[in-house]
Amino acid sequence: MSPRRKRMLWVAGALLTLALVAFFVVNAFRENLVFFYSPTQIVAGEAPEGRAFRIGGMVAEHSLQRQRDGVTLQFAVTDTDKTIEVHYQGLLPDLFKEGKGVVAQGSWDGKVFTATEVLAKHDENYMPPEAQEAVNKAHQRAIEKKAVQ
Repeated sequence: MSPRRKRMLWVAGALLTLALVAFFVVNAFRENLVFFYSPTQIVAGEAPEGRAFRIGGMVAEHSLQRQRDGVTLQFAVTDTDKTIEVHYQGLLPDLFKEGKGVVAQGSWDGKVFTATEVLAKHDENYMPPEAQEAVNKAHQRAIEKKAVQ
């Protein structure tokens, strides 16, 4: 085999290896990527069903219901325009309260959001930027609806 042919085989092997590594990295990244949606976007059908994503907004007042086992609960997340029912089994963060900001990660089955993780905001002034923007947009839509009526 000539040196030129050997070199070409090494280059082809290196390119194939690089392509495989890139494929596996992109595939792993895609599987672990979690998007954020507001309740309005979920109701509009923009969120994927059966795939993990995050929902954010405010915990609706008087929506928290605990089951007898103490770890299974339901609550509603709202962006002041639309409200989504959330089911969660586990311990809630200490800062979780009705009327406060929350981000939950889980999946949507078309009716109920089943959370695997619940995060509460960490101080009086903070809300994730995506959640704040979603709440502001929903609030603006609600004001515009009232002005039209």
